[in-house]
Amino acid sequence: MAQIRWTVQATADLESITEFIARDSGHYARVFAIDVVHAVERLTQFPNSGRVVPEVNDPMVREILLGAYRIVYRLRGDYADILTIHHGARLLDPADLR
Repeated sequence: MAQIRWTVQATADLESITEFIARDSGHYARVFAIDVVHAVERLTQFPNSGRVVPEVNDPMVREILLGAYRIVYRLRGDYADILTIHHGARLLDPADLR
């Protein structure tokens, strides 16, 4: 069973994405935030369920695909550190995953 830890970057990503969605619909912004939280909570039971991030090719750096977004996390012992929430249409720079 893994414990979830959110990085400052991932928290800021979720906040900025929901703010952007809320410009058009507060309802869908809330739905998106809830969906992200539920997807991340599944990692407590199934930490290896995400796919390995292709740009990194490290089995400890994985991602959950949620719509157009990639929820990138790193496994460290009993923890899953949520690193970023990244739009799939943008290039992901592995250097940003520290």
